[in-house]
Amino acid sequence: MDAKTGLFYVFAAVLLFAAFRVITARNPVHAALFLVLAFFQAAAVWILLKAEFLAITLVLVYVGAVMVLFLFVVMMLDINMDSVRKGFWKHFPLAGSVGAIIALEMSYVLMGGFREPPKLASAAGSLGEQVSNTKELGKLLYSEYVYPLEIAAVILLVAIIAAIALTLRQRKDSKSVNPADQVRVKAADRVRLVKMKSVVAAPVAVASVEEKQA
Repeated sequence: MDAKTGLFYVFAAVLLFAAFRVITARNPVHAALFLVLAFFQAAAVWILLKAEFLAITLVLVYVGAVMVLFLFVVMMLDINMDSVRKGFWKHFPLAGSVGAIIALEMSYVLMGGFREPPKLASAAGSLGEQVSNTKELGKLLYSEYVYPLEIAAVILLVAIIAAIALTLRQRKDSKSVNPADQVRVKAADRVRLVKMKSVVAAPVAVASVEEKQA
């Protein structure tokens, strides 16, 4: 067994452990952190398979954006896990059966890849050394799949604008400032000059003078 195979088994073992802890951790924040660990291990496996573009995309998109959003949402909602776990054992048989079916389907698909002849595997390996997968993905995205890519970009832009519009509400207790009012402001509107005498008699002194006159 070479070093590459040993690293694959190490990354795969840590990935399985992290995935198992995602569904068994009692604290949702810990579950999200274990999911981050699982993403990192999957990215490491993809790097071993010479799919660097997919590995970097997984780290930047899912770990850098999606999981950070998950952590913020989980920490802001402050979910009461005791009420969530009340119906766990009631729905466990259905969830277990669905999970078993998904595991069987995934193993059936994956075992087909393991049964690949050695000649085809060696040919694919030699081809992968000569061709950059990032370059080939870029060619496909901006030539054959350019219209689906543009449609997906427009959908994401509409989703961003809709999220901002839904969360943008004017509140009475907010201390926001209108930039247009700041631009149109003048010095005369902000500063008010008041004329006052240079010397003002103290109240105590005035009271003593009145007592002497009396």
